[in-house]
Amino acid sequence: MKAIAASRLSKAQERILGARPFALQMQRVLSGLAGQVDTAAHPLLIQRNSNAPVRPTLVVVVTADKGLCGGFNTSIIKEASNVIANSGAAGSSLGLVGRKGGEFFRKRGFEVRFEQMDVFNQLKYHHAQTIGRSVIEAFVSNEVDSVQLVYNEFKSVLQQRVVVDQVLPIRVAQNSTAGTDERRSNYLYEPEPAAIFDKLIPRYVEIQFYRALLESAAAEHAARLTAMEAASNNATEMIDDLTLYMNKVRQATITGEIIEIVSGAEAL
Repeated sequence: MKAIAASRLSKAQERILGARPFALQMQRVLSGLAGQVDTAAHPLLIQRNSNAPVRPTLVVVVTADKGLCGGFNTSIIKEASNVIANSGAAGSSLGLVGRKGGEFFRKRGFEVRFEQMDVFNQLKYHHAQTIGRSVIEAFVSNEVDSVQLVYNEFKSVLQQRVVVDQVLPIRVAQNSTAGTDERRSNYLYEPEPAAIFDKLIPRYVEIQFYRALLESAAAEHAARLTAMEAASNNATEMIDDLTLYMNKVRQATITGEIIEIVSGAEAL
């Protein structure tokens, strides 16, 4: 399992390193645009009004389909449970990606809006499109107030970081270095902003989910590689300890038999 995880990790790492810059830059640009235009320009930009009826939060949880990957699934489920607990009086509904998350939350009676299993065997962009369309439909139809995405971000082979991202509505850039250029830029729209947003924002949502799936796949392989290496080392150490104990017991048995033989010979 360690060898398989290592071979798959290199491919998954290449994919996420290729997709991450585009996804992050698209997030920065749209965050800046959201601060320049009227939020009524597109339904996915509308921030919830405090006087409006409170609706649930849609929490999309990305876990693995299999275990034996250390604390990968446990950390995700723990963080998702915290997000659900802090979702307010309206509560939350769940979108589950991965078998482990589905098993945990379904047994505990949480409301599940959609669920996808076995997407990491052959991860493709259309998986993110399917999730994105379900999320957009729920948000535009005013069934949920916001969409939170919980997943494991790949940092290195030895480190993964649990991330909670607000996918919808798109966050407006704050006074930070990351959003300064986007907020100060004067964009010329051709065609109208509404037509551009109709194409750009749904694609943005899909890309953010695609990036999360790629991050989770790479992080899972890294976690499994580390867990299997630790398991192999522990097994080797246990074998050495048991072999030493076996040799001691055998030596003690042989010594006891020799003493019995010598004692018998002296008695004769």
